[in-house]
Amino acid sequence: MSSSLPLSQHVDQLRKQFPALNCQVDGRQAIYFDGPGGAQQPLSVIESYGNYLKQGNTNLGGHFSVSRKTVELVDTCREKAAALFGAEKKEEIIFGANMTSMTFHFSRAISNDWKEGDEIILSTADHGSNRSSWAMAAQDKGVKVHYIPILDNTCQLDIEAFEGLLNDKTRLVAVTAASNLSGTLVDIEKITRLGKANGSVVYIDAVHLLPHKIINVTSLGADFVAGSAYKFFGPHLGVLYGRQQALEYYSPYKVEPAPSYSPNCWETGTLNFEALSAFSSTIDYLASLGHGKCLREQLESGYENIGNYESFLASKFLTRLKDYTSIELFGEPSIDNRTATFALRFGELNPAEVAAHLGEQEIYTWSGHLYADMLTDALKITEKGGILRVGLMHYNTEEEIERFFIALDQIL
Repeated sequence: MSSSLPLSQHVDQLRKQFPALNCQVDGRQAIYFDGPGGAQQPLSVIESYGNYLKQGNTNLGGHFSVSRKTVELVDTCREKAAALFGAEKKEEIIFGANMTSMTFHFSRAISNDWKEGDEIILSTADHGSNRSSWAMAAQDKGVKVHYIPILDNTCQLDIEAFEGLLNDKTRLVAVTAASNLSGTLVDIEKITRLGKANGSVVYIDAVHLLPHKIINVTSLGADFVAGSAYKFFGPHLGVLYGRQQALEYYSPYKVEPAPSYSPNCWETGTLNFEALSAFSSTIDYLASLGHGKCLREQLESGYENIGNYESFLASKFLTRLKDYTSIELFGEPSIDNRTATFALRFGELNPAEVAAHLGEQEIYTWSGHLYADMLTDALKITEKGGILRVGLMHYNTEEEIERFFIALDQIL
């Protein structure tokens, strides 16, 4: 699908790859503005699940051809994930059930040498998966938990406050790369640099970032970066980068006969091979949106195209939003320093009512705290029903945005 044209000029052709986008419900074309909750999948990804099973379903390490093909599949997926993350080695890539399960798994291992009186730093902007995992481990160990506050309704983290929290007792810094609720980007480069200079382990949640922007973990310097493939047009599969020295330093909780070497020792139980087959096609799809001599260059180019088109959509959305003085936006007010994810409130009207009204017209959004409950607490809106989240992806259109606002007029 690589083209010199911007996505805005061939989005209709691109949408034909996504079966869900071409389905009608009760005579209406469904509008998927729920991307942050899980993206739709292109047909090439959908077919890959079955393609793996058709060739034979077996485990790793057998002395026969189908098992060898499965080993090759896993190796290929590690190489492709390493290209996506910008990792130096495929052995720094680990697969698991989902990001939450993997973070709980790693929190248990990483916290094993924490001692009472140690401290960790989390963030009020994070999804619960990158808070509760660490907070529960800290409670088990008698470790103090600090939270980086937000500055204001832009949902930007207070970096100055973060610097004030760092000290020689800080064992871990765990933050999101982008808010799943507001779309606001976090300065993970500065947070990582400060955390590592302090001697702390740095764990980054890139779940909301990866559908919109590519990452380079090598230049970032964080110890761990976690993502979820179903957020970037792939299967329900967790994928995690771990710096080699960090992976080798910690001891995983695993069954005794399982491999003792990294990365396999971190992958508890049998991997989901059909999901890995779909993951391989997911990376191919992202690469098809760009061009370049190698996979990393193709992915960088593809993400640049995604970013440019989503900025176009975000600009259209924010311009249209200015017509509604009664709607309150949480997150960055411009297209800068954000994804095309918008958190809205409508005065005293409960966001759930708005989501239900939109849903009746087959416009799919989410409402509530979206597992970022500490963020809605900080914004003082949890008790009021949180927000309505509108999440645009590179397969959405300007026409869908207009239909959203027409539907909004009916309830406002």
